[in-house]
Amino acid sequence: MAVAVDVRGCIQLLRSCGAATGRQLHQLLLKSGHVPCSLPPTNSVLLMYSRSSPLHSRDACRLFDEMPSKNCFSYNSLIAAFLNSGDHPTALRIFHSMPERNTFSWNTVITGVVAAGNLDTARDLLDEMPIKDVVACNAVLHRYVRCGRVDEAFALIRRIGLHCNSEMTPSPWNDPFVLTTVVGACADRMKYDFGRQAHARMVVAKIEIDSVLGCALIDMYCKCGDLDYARHVHDGLKHVDDFSMSSLLYGYASRGHWHEALCLFDKVENPSVVLWNSFISGCVSASNGDGAFVILIRMIQSNVLPDYSTYASVLNICGFLGMLKPGQQMQVCALKSGAGSDLVVASSLIDFYSKCSLWEDACRAFSELRFHDTIVLNSMITVYSNCGQIDDARRIFSMIASKSIISWNSMIVGFSQNGHALDAMELFREAHHLGLRLDKVAIASALSASSSVCSISFGEQIFALATALGLQSDRVVASSLIDLYSKCGNLANGCRIFDGIDKPDEVLWNSMLLGYASNGYGHEALDLLKLMQSKGIKPSERTFVAVLSACCHSGLVEEGLRWFHQMQDFGVSPSAEHYSCVIDLLVRAGRLHVAVDFIENMPFKADTLSWTSVVGGCKAHGNEALLQKVAKKVIQMELSPHSSLYVQLSSMLAAQGDWVESAKIRGMMQERRITKNPGYSWIDS
Repeated sequence: MAVAVDVRGCIQLLRSCGAATGRQLHQLLLKSGHVPCSLPPTNSVLLMYSRSSPLHSRDACRLFDEMPSKNCFSYNSLIAAFLNSGDHPTALRIFHSMPERNTFSWNTVITGVVAAGNLDTARDLLDEMPIKDVVACNAVLHRYVRCGRVDEAFALIRRIGLHCNSEMTPSPWNDPFVLTTVVGACADRMKYDFGRQAHARMVVAKIEIDSVLGCALIDMYCKCGDLDYARHVHDGLKHVDDFSMSSLLYGYASRGHWHEALCLFDKVENPSVVLWNSFISGCVSASNGDGAFVILIRMIQSNVLPDYSTYASVLNICGFLGMLKPGQQMQVCALKSGAGSDLVVASSLIDFYSKCSLWEDACRAFSELRFHDTIVLNSMITVYSNCGQIDDARRIFSMIASKSIISWNSMIVGFSQNGHALDAMELFREAHHLGLRLDKVAIASALSASSSVCSISFGEQIFALATALGLQSDRVVASSLIDLYSKCGNLANGCRIFDGIDKPDEVLWNSMLLGYASNGYGHEALDLLKLMQSKGIKPSERTFVAVLSACCHSGLVEEGLRWFHQMQDFGVSPSAEHYSCVIDLLVRAGRLHVAVDFIENMPFKADTLSWTSVVGGCKAHGNEALLQKVAKKVIQMELSPHSSLYVQLSSMLAAQGDWVESAKIRGMMQERRITKNPGYSWIDS
């Protein structure tokens, strides 16, 4: 006998109840005969199971199989249940078995597949979708942008535009959420023309630009350098709030237009802490430390208390500009206000001390924290790597439970910078096998590690990966690849990479110059320098290191000396590295006495390597008299504990039969506790 129940009331309860109550209602409707025979209550029970714990996907599947009749709602609920439980293949199989699908069916499966990270499948489903719905389009576009696959996002936008031009088909292009995602992608990649097209479409379609879309447009125009149009968008908003004003303020300040930003800021009555922070962050982005502190002082004088974001921004600029005292004062203020224990502030403080090379202070700040997050631990990997404590960096890396891509990057960079090339390459390989989407930082560091051990095979595999990720034209990656080919003697491939870069920057020019220098192509390096100047690229310190090195390796003595004396004409003051290149240039040419005079007239005290070069020259040219003179100078001077100079001197004196002076040099090594590291070799198969 069927039990009389209030079916409508049960359906209402099923929309909001949990699994336990839902099971009881299921039993009640089962006894009354409404489930599974009647579609509305059965669908309600099915939906309840799909929303509950993933453990209830089996219950949903069992009920679905018992249903004599099903509709799109039934299939959609079961698909949602399997997506919720992580069984995406089954969800896709059910989706493809549906006799008919509605828009919700497509949206459910596409958003579920996107959430699982299977973007390629999601894109294929979106291509099959008969009418492109806003929800599905935005889900795929947003994930493309979040994953760094912005070029694929733009390609998808173009395809969507081609299929949605008829008046009968509503285009996702006209949806504010999709447009916000598109404009945000344009800002990230500085696709100004594409962003203008998106904005033009909004105007033509008469789409109302709300605060969120307005902020995205302002941010895009600011990042692309069109501040006038950013101001135009801001002034055209119906409702100006803190977020839109914040975007404009940050844009002006970050582009170096501090006074214009100040004029905008002064028009705001009682600015909130959000606006103060945006102004300060903009100054930090433009490396305008003075401007940031002017606004900070005004903020405090206006009785607006700085928050964790304020302290983090100011500590960042102090670290970047090496402003030690102001940074320490900010630490005291943060501690007094209670913001010192905030993990964002703590991470900025550690980074500040790290950039000021105060490793002990950075470690002390870390040790005082009661809790650590991934960001703080990533900062400590960098700290330990920078001060050469690579084992401690490795220990911190192993402590991170949920490693971000920054964690992997920091450790790979740490290994590479500290001479652990094989460890860097192995860690890169491990990250790749785990399916992590490695970025240009990791790829450039792995290429650098490959070049340090001349492993061209591994380097080319990394470059193939960079090409697959669309990073082959990235300037950082290209520079590292040119360095790899140059060090492995394959300069032709280095030139090919350089020629394939549109508008190379100073770093790329320098990499190519160093490539010519290290391979003995002095004349070609000088020709490239002239070409660099003709393109309007100003030579830097690194440029002249490359030029002088090229002259040194090619025996172009007069050209090298001329460029050395012309450095200051380009606003570059010679550093110790430039002087070292000139010494090497003179020694290789056999001008040993000129090299000694050059060393003695330098504006600073010569280091060990300078004298080592002269000693090597004396040996190569058989100048015993000068060798004796240099030996006496070394004995009298307090040079840095570098073993090569002392070992060379001792060996050469012994070869000449001067055993007394040779023993004296060896005794000096023992007194100064200078030890010679044993040699070893590494050959790439």
